[in-house]
Amino acid sequence: MKQSDPLLSVRGISHRYGDRVALEDVSFDLWPGEVLAVVGESGSGKTTLLNAVAARARPDAGSVRYRNGDGALREVFDVSEAEQRLLARTDWGFVHQNAADGLRMDVSAGANVGERLMGLGERHYGRLRATACEWLERVEIDPGRVDDAPRTFSGGMRQRLQIARNLVTRPRLVFMDEPTSGLDVSVQARLLDLLRQLTRQMQLAAIVVTHDLAVARLLAHRMMVMHRGRVVEAGLTDQLLDDPQHAYTQLLVSSVLQP
Repeated sequence: MKQSDPLLSVRGISHRYGDRVALEDVSFDLWPGEVLAVVGESGSGKTTLLNAVAARARPDAGSVRYRNGDGALREVFDVSEAEQRLLARTDWGFVHQNAADGLRMDVSAGANVGERLMGLGERHYGRLRATACEWLERVEIDPGRVDDAPRTFSGGMRQRLQIARNLVTRPRLVFMDEPTSGLDVSVQARLLDLLRQLTRQMQLAAIVVTHDLAVARLLAHRMMVMHRGRVVEAGLTDQLLDDPQHAYTQLLVSSVLQP
């Protein structure tokens, strides 16, 4: 795959819930190592788009094509369910807003991290445990907590554990749904700094859904602004935030700047 080839190609995604338009003709490309933020207020279609692109919910129309390791661009809804599951636990990651949705809360932190490796065939207990400890340390969790269950962790620790669980298989693409929402400001800042480091170090492509423009500015190379299921503006993050052109984007930016 050449750097000029998109990793993900989304064309004409549309979806309705009864009479309500959730998504209308959304298209974009995502390149290897690029972070794209999808922003907008509640009900704008951000999460519906994320779930469609991550093949967690089939849209009414449109295509989502992903470039496999062999360089072939394949429609993700045309592959078998088994292939989708393999993709979701190896080449892709999904970080939920509520960490409990992305973790097994009653098994150990180490088992949460090691489970994805076991899905790839790793069975050696020593290697699984060592890798889990390495990743706990990498996401700033004391490796001495490897045998503790996530239900004993704070909210920020749970979110960092969920990140370790997703990244241990070294995916090329990660989906994030409001990854810092609901956390204290100081915890948010620490988590954002960690995410920025990891995406850069691992050259991860990522789609980050957020209502927080500060999260978009810190993490994302590009940004898409959604309103009532449509993309109303898209471009480089700093350029869009410093000089918004669409009235809705201007309203979003000005609401953040107001005292």
